[in-house]
Amino acid sequence: MDPYAALRYKEFNIFLMVRFAMVFAWSMQFIVIEWQVYTLTKDPLSLGIIGLMEVIPAVSMALFAGHIVDQKEKRNLLMWCILGFSVISFGLFIISIPSVVSDLATRTILYTIYALVFLGGIVRSFIGPTIFSLIALIVPKKIYPNAATWSSSTWQMGAVLGPALAGFSISYIGVHWSMCLIFAFSILALIALFKIERKPILNPKIGEPIFESLGEGLKFVFSNKAILGALTLDMIAVLFGGAVALLSVFAQDILHVGAEGFGILRAAPAVGAAITMLGSTRFPIHKNAGKKLLLAVFGFGLCMIVFGWSTYFWVSVAALFLSGALDGISMVVRQTILQLKTPDHMRGRVASVNSIFVGSSNELGAFESGVTAKLMGTATAVIFGGIMTITTVGITSLVFPKFRKLDLQKDVEEHEAED
Repeated sequence: MDPYAALRYKEFNIFLMVRFAMVFAWSMQFIVIEWQVYTLTKDPLSLGIIGLMEVIPAVSMALFAGHIVDQKEKRNLLMWCILGFSVISFGLFIISIPSVVSDLATRTILYTIYALVFLGGIVRSFIGPTIFSLIALIVPKKIYPNAATWSSSTWQMGAVLGPALAGFSISYIGVHWSMCLIFAFSILALIALFKIERKPILNPKIGEPIFESLGEGLKFVFSNKAILGALTLDMIAVLFGGAVALLSVFAQDILHVGAEGFGILRAAPAVGAAITMLGSTRFPIHKNAGKKLLLAVFGFGLCMIVFGWSTYFWVSVAALFLSGALDGISMVVRQTILQLKTPDHMRGRVASVNSIFVGSSNELGAFESGVTAKLMGTATAVIFGGIMTITTVGITSLVFPKFRKLDLQKDVEEHEAED
């Protein structure tokens, strides 16, 4: 298959630009917030609360967002999502003005940041399903796997550069002007989005009662063993194996590398994932996808254990890099499963369930990491998470033996034949 098939469609290239700008801005913003909050509090639990503030609205709104996405036109819905993010980033820009920081109590600033993160969780509950649904309206079915890989790779590129630049921008221009840069990228994404035409609504059940619609989406996901297995495995791995939320603690108090080192640590897993994903455009990983997913998550857990034990900066960077490379395999497999096995009229709802299982587990994992770090120490919490991830792989392999045999090659060939 042509590794550049999806890139031959103009609107898909514009879509990638929009996605990159948004992921770049969002990931950079999260890093700047983490740095600012830990600087204000010196409490790892406060980093967990950031994740909790985003996961509560993201989970509670996710299914309703999926229903709305399946009922509405996708391009304009994404426009409103980006506009909402822009308002939030502008609010963070205002609250980080040095004169405002000096005049307000620390608690007031902290609670305002938490409130804006909470609003961001609402926006995120819509943006994931909207993007997932829009891809299928831009490219033909026969190149869904290729498009999913490029989309995931672009996501990772944004996640690489956003944290890396955040570390350097905090060091050189400060938190306030870093927030200004984030706001500028969100506006650029909004402008670029208008170059994509509005898309038709493919749902044959427009106006369907909301609870009937939600029930249909949940029933589909829980009856599809491939989708359910991939989501469950990734959710638990991310929930227990994520050390990312504690990187500001490692940077400041364990490795002593400052803001620039923090940016390198935060970018390392995304660099690894981006390399894996770009490689998968030329060397697809559809065959024996189940085994590859299980092995990738097992290796991810080992990397987290090494990172937790390490007190050497470059060993820590290497462990995070390898964890990202393995996580990239997991992401490509999961996104390919979702694109190939989800009907067009249910993409919003299925993507919303995905956001509950996987996307929100990042923030819930941040809360779990903050709590365990408070209770057992930062390094021990990361090691514990790695052990739980490996245990999860073993249980999944034993309980769902059919998942080990999952192979997507036939599904890919069927979609190619349709066009």
